[in-house]
Amino acid sequence: MKVGPEMAKQYDVAVIGAGAAGMMCAAVAARRGKRVVLADHATKLAEKIRISGGGRCNFTNINAGPQHYLSENPHFCRSALSRYTAQDFLALVKKHRIGYHEKHRGQLFCDDSAEQIIRMLKDECDAGGVHWRMPCRVTAVEKGAEGFRIDTDHDPILAANVVVATGGLSIPKIGATDLGYRIAKHFGLKTIETRPGLVPLTFDGPSWQPFVPLAGIALEVDVETGSGKGRNARRGYFREDLLFTHRGLSGPAILQISSYWQPGTPIVLNLLPEIDVAEELISSKTSVKKQLGNLLSQWLPARLADGLLTANGLAPDARLPDMADAKLRRLGDAINRWAIVPTGSEGYKKAEVTLGGVDTRELSQQSMMANKVPGLYFIGETVDVTGWLGGYNFQWAWASGVAAGNAIE
Repeated sequence: MKVGPEMAKQYDVAVIGAGAAGMMCAAVAARRGKRVVLADHATKLAEKIRISGGGRCNFTNINAGPQHYLSENPHFCRSALSRYTAQDFLALVKKHRIGYHEKHRGQLFCDDSAEQIIRMLKDECDAGGVHWRMPCRVTAVEKGAEGFRIDTDHDPILAANVVVATGGLSIPKIGATDLGYRIAKHFGLKTIETRPGLVPLTFDGPSWQPFVPLAGIALEVDVETGSGKGRNARRGYFREDLLFTHRGLSGPAILQISSYWQPGTPIVLNLLPEIDVAEELISSKTSVKKQLGNLLSQWLPARLADGLLTANGLAPDARLPDMADAKLRRLGDAINRWAIVPTGSEGYKKAEVTLGGVDTRELSQQSMMANKVPGLYFIGETVDVTGWLGGYNFQWAWASGVAAGNAIE
């Protein structure tokens, strides 16, 4: 059947992408009486929600605020986050009687399963009468006098408004694509270069060899990178757990700092944040007769202590009283201020989020609509707003989805 211009407003809203942001937006718009269609190329609904938080979905963070997000336009997220807070989403969770708990630093998880959050969002969409198109692959989006035409591998979809909620490039094995960025560029919108975020960092070369056998060791550290200088300066600092892997470093500390790290620059680790190692070693020389390896093993995992000594040209069985103060200061620096330059990251296949995306200066911070394309909205991870690890990215998905859902005329 030929679809003519007289059917251009068959739907008030077409949402492309049935993930966290897309379902939230569709539900809100439908509850307002809009005729909504939700299209997604996947066969299984909201796979990224399903695998998040170890299968229990870290669905928000009670501390979420603008300071927990990275963007070339850092104030953009403030409006949406202030109008739909973690407490607002928590009220929805309670309404659906989903048990939850706080695990760490404001991170909220389902007691049972991430499937509960997916079911909640689907139920909210169904209550508003959202029409589903799944699986349905979008091939093009065009705008004409009567609205938008979305070409798909099935029948075209015509709508007065289009919301792009296609996510980023992270975890391609569950269907991530660059569709959202292609739609933005097609309509002449600028995008910020994308790269993996919240991702393990990799190291290679001779200097890393002593640390390869340390895979599996974990400890709490301070980590930082960047500087506070310059117009677009980003300095990251976190105290979190570090994990040695076969290819480099991971754990929450590294995932967090990876979003701030710039290729070719160092990250700085303090492996013993509560101890001034050089001061402790030098002041103990006259009273402690232990070998260096045994002494450091009081504070660090034994394998790590030996690995650090070897990497710094020191024998684990060297006696503390025999060590020159200068060598002990260098060792202290190697533990309290270990500066290392990653050679790369594990890439999108292991990244939890995508940094960059649609330039927020192209969008209204109140509605998420493209300033120069009325009726075209971008929300969630597609946009250049990236949260910290710990539920912040889901909160951005909810808040940006609600902002668009409430704004659509």
